Amino acid sequence: MSILRAYSRLPALGSKNGLSFIRTLSSVASEQQVIEKPLFDKILIANRGEIACRIIHTARKLGIKTVAVYSEADKDSMHVKLADEAYLIGTAAAADSYLRVDTIIDVVKRSGAQAIHPGYGFLSENASFSDRLDMEGVTFIGPPGAAMRAMGSKSESKRIMQKAGVPVVPGYHGENQDIGYLKERAAEIGYPVLIKAVMGGGGKGMRIVRGPEEFEMMLESSRREATKSFGDDKVLVEKYLTTPRHVEVQVFADKLGNAVHLFERDCSVQRRHQKIIEEAPAPDLLPEIRQLLGEKAVAAAKAVEYVGAGTVEFIMDQETQQFYFMEMNTRLQVEHPVTEMVTGTDLVQWQLEVAAGNRLPQLQDEISCTGHAFEARIYAENPDNGFLPDTGRLLHLSTPLPTPDVRVETGVQAGDAISVYYDPMIAKLVVRGKDRQAALRVLRKALDEYEVVGLHTNIDFLKRLANSPDFVAGKVETGYIDKHLGELFPRAEAPSPVAIAQAALASVIDLNAHMAVASVQSPWAAVDSFRLSAFGGQSVCVTFGDHKYTVDIISSAKDVYSVAIKDEGSVVQRFDGARAMWTTGVEGGQLRVLLGDRLCCSNVVFNKKDSSITVFDQGQMATFKIPQPEYLESEELAVGSVTAPMSCKIVQVLVEPGAEVTQDMPLVVLEAMKMEHVIKAPKAGKISDVYYKVGDLVDEGKSLVAFEE
Repeated sequence: MSILRAYSRLPALGSKNGLSFIRTLSSVASEQQVIEKPLFDKILIANRGEIACRIIHTARKLGIKTVAVYSEADKDSMHVKLADEAYLIGTAAAADSYLRVDTIIDVVKRSGAQAIHPGYGFLSENASFSDRLDMEGVTFIGPPGAAMRAMGSKSESKRIMQKAGVPVVPGYHGENQDIGYLKERAAEIGYPVLIKAVMGGGGKGMRIVRGPEEFEMMLESSRREATKSFGDDKVLVEKYLTTPRHVEVQVFADKLGNAVHLFERDCSVQRRHQKIIEEAPAPDLLPEIRQLLGEKAVAAAKAVEYVGAGTVEFIMDQETQQFYFMEMNTRLQVEHPVTEMVTGTDLVQWQLEVAAGNRLPQLQDEISCTGHAFEARIYAENPDNGFLPDTGRLLHLSTPLPTPDVRVETGVQAGDAISVYYDPMIAKLVVRGKDRQAALRVLRKALDEYEVVGLHTNIDFLKRLANSPDFVAGKVETGYIDKHLGELFPRAEAPSPVAIAQAALASVIDLNAHMAVASVQSPWAAVDSFRLSAFGGQSVCVTFGDHKYTVDIISSAKDVYSVAIKDEGSVVQRFDGARAMWTTGVEGGQLRVLLGDRLCCSNVVFNKKDSSITVFDQGQMATFKIPQPEYLESEELAVGSVTAPMSCKIVQVLVEPGAEVTQDMPLVVLEAMKMEHVIKAPKAGKISDVYYKVGDLVDEGKSLVAFEE
């Protein structure tokens, strides 16, 4: 039964002279009577992973049935299991599944869903898709196609913003795409400049150009990436600020003319032009700047008659706090949970209300910002190797316990695989505190409790970032990582004797337990790693990096051990009377052991794939290798070869056998996770072999080219 709801339009925020810069609720009569419309009975989620799961959770809360779509690679994924219905829509590649408009619309009709939620990425900012749904009588839970077209084009959006009085970055946003002309405009703007894909987002198609000598190469790379990601190679050229901050404002508008902002977020700390940690509110903003950001963001939304959730992104000079419009993302952002944490809202529910034709759940004067929140993106990537993405199975996954102040938003669980076909994000860790320092304290503790084994992650990097003095002080900017390399990428320290002892004890105790239960030899019993010693104990060799340790373990009584750690034959640490209790798990177990005067309780994970042992102890992670017999070692790579840093596809081969190259000369362009990576020559020399051609798929570690010796 419909409910009659009446409300009054309240005055918008005033400026210094007492006049409103913008009426947040314009085009609304002073007294409105709105009939609250029922929400949808069933929606289809045209997405995957954590955002699909996030939408399902809100839909369940509201009693809305959900329909999932999935690729062959996602048949066992979490979002498929959570949804009320699920339909296979194609093979693993996004172009053959999550981007198949006709197939998705067919599923809508077959399932009886009344609306489609696009999540973010894939079809979320596809104006033609929105228009097509309108023609089919299906509600698109997002903005109208016209608004997406206006804001989806960086050049067009900047023209609209200038007309609406929103400041924009100096640059060229025109139609002339001639290489020479663009290079001339770049020289006029002044280097460094930023090349951006006109239809871009997520850092794709974005290149920093430091000087004219690299302009053409960067332009070509930007265009290639833009074509693959957006089907459009048009670019714009803008001035690149050397100490910028990335500050964005969450906006929301309904179909009745109401538009509000839900305060700002700071997303300045980035790698590869992509966000890695976000927070709300932005630290150390002047009150008048904070208010002006909100007002300009609402002005931007109203300029294109926006409807739904959107984010207006600004680039801000760190010193002056002068800000410029950068772009508007016409969808729900990855980092929306930090806004939810400080405003007490459910933005997915807001999207559903607006899409159904209802008024915004809150007007501007009803929205408040309380406390501080952070979101840390947990990625399968290797920070020590340029943050290159990693793929593989999540052998072990243990997350912090969710509380009102800690959210773990994910679409994977232990045993799932991170695929080369999709974004490598494992989860979003979202925390809240009464102020920024309290929120940082919660974040640090939660990161200490996050455990992943099976592939590289950025968790340790995030821990270092959360403890970095300038970050703690709120001195953030987009170049933060490059300016704090020594602090964020310290030299690896030797493992603690306690960690070495735990790895060795767990290995020996688990091996003996398996040997006692079964008469078959454990794969951990390789003769080069474990052997009975003359003293009746056991000896285990473990390596950390290139360093080898030998650990002698003697059982003096049931569950009581003496542990001697040797480095180059000399005992460097001894633990006598080490009372241990081992609880076997799926891929390892939990070890409780008294080492000296410290009672340790650690999770230990055995990875048979690479013969490693990982110990998680009080927020510290240490991974050791068990040396393998020589006959198990893989073949050596070709001498003098350059190898693939990740599983990838060959996009461009820039050399041929016989070519003379100089150090740092580009050799091969790779594509992984929809991003391009240029492989450069590690030295000067002559190329003897090129092993792959354009279009080939290559596994991590395979030789790409070889040098003559």
